[in-house]
Amino acid sequence: MNLFKIRKRRQFLSKSHLLPIFTRQAVYVVDASEALYQMMKSTGLSEWKRLEKEVKQYEIQGDAILAEFYEEIYDRFIPALDRDDVQTIAMDIDIFLDQINGSAKSLLLYLPEKIDQQLIDLAQYIRAEADALKEIISLLSNVKENFSAIVMQCDRITELEHAADDAYEDYIGEIFHNEKNAIELMKYKNIAETLEDATDSAKKVSDHIRKLLLRYI
Repeated sequence: MNLFKIRKRRQFLSKSHLLPIFTRQAVYVVDASEALYQMMKSTGLSEWKRLEKEVKQYEIQGDAILAEFYEEIYDRFIPALDRDDVQTIAMDIDIFLDQINGSAKSLLLYLPEKIDQQLIDLAQYIRAEADALKEIISLLSNVKENFSAIVMQCDRITELEHAADDAYEDYIGEIFHNEKNAIELMKYKNIAETLEDATDSAKKVSDHIRKLLLRYI
């Protein structure tokens, strides 16, 4: 690959017209994660329903943004390798948003008798991952200059995901040991799984961005 092509590849993300789409996706993820967190902290059914609708609206808006993204990459010439990279990022962010929506829906699906602190903690991990992802997207405007800061935020998401895994495993062990109501036990287990899946989705986004950094720097 000649020097001109290398420079083009290094500049691709910072010059990309797709970056504003990623930014809007990240904003919806942050807003949805905050609504989910507030939902987990609430106890009333009416508040659960209100916040679940709010999360759902962000998920719908996220789907619209993804459709806009595909229109952009189909209408403009983008090299195949670059197209694969940006498409994976957009899809992974959308999956993260979908998982947040699924976590919100799980509360209304199962209607647990209580929300244990561990479930609130898992929602808080999701919110923190969303904040880190938004920061990463903002830094992609200048990948070379912001390389260390991007890696730091990717590391932050990895740490949060590992902490969420530990919290999830501890919680599952606790409820199986202490919860005597089998129906409620399964409710708590399934809600915790949806939350833990969401934390995994955030890590998938950051993992792909790590690979992209190695390719473009």
